[in-house]
Amino acid sequence: MNAELQALLAVQRDDAEIRALERRRRALEPRLLDLERRRQVAADALDRARQAAEAQERKLHELERRVQEHRSLHERNVAQLEQVRRTRDSAAAISQVEQARRILAEEESGLQAGIHRLSDARQAVSMQEQALAEVDGEQTEARREVEAEVARLDAAIAEARGKRSGTASAVPGPLLGRYERIEARRHDDAVFPLRGAACANCDTALPLQRRSVMARTGSIEVCEACGVLLYAAE
Repeated sequence: MNAELQALLAVQRDDAEIRALERRRRALEPRLLDLERRRQVAADALDRARQAAEAQERKLHELERRVQEHRSLHERNVAQLEQVRRTRDSAAAISQVEQARRILAEEESGLQAGIHRLSDARQAVSMQEQALAEVDGEQTEARREVEAEVARLDAAIAEARGKRSGTASAVPGPLLGRYERIEARRHDDAVFPLRGAACANCDTALPLQRRSVMARTGSIEVCEACGVLLYAAE
């Protein structure tokens, strides 16, 4: 087996190791996504509760403003009633006072209801904050384990790629380029031996003349059926 082929097979072994590490790295992503999904559900619920509380607070401020306006109106009507002397004018003033009093009573009742609704909304916020804190607490250890494994695999992948770079330097550029194009397309091994008279990848037989040249010269050829690189095993 010539030196070029040995170096190319070493690159292939390095690439196989890198792919295996990357598969293990990708296998962790669903776990992280599931942890994030469950946390996001709790975070979204908290966000909705906060928005509801903010909306209730705005409504309560509006109710307080309206109550204050109607209270001032009622006070003015009462003051006007006290200044009225004629019976006809007195009846109209009393009617205004009564109407303002009813409106004020309705607004004050609505204000009390708004206060209760805001209290309930704030309690809902508190409950959702607690729920999110519980999720974070439950996920702390799981996230730590997954993130530690991700960091370990990332370091292993970086180390394997560095090793592969050194190994690849021993392979001639044109041959390495052909190999890398095939490996990138297949996401798998790209170099196979002849198995008897056939390609070890797809079992397609090669003509005797090509096999003889490969065995005599150690040349690396392309399988016309599946496109991988072939060499004659010793």
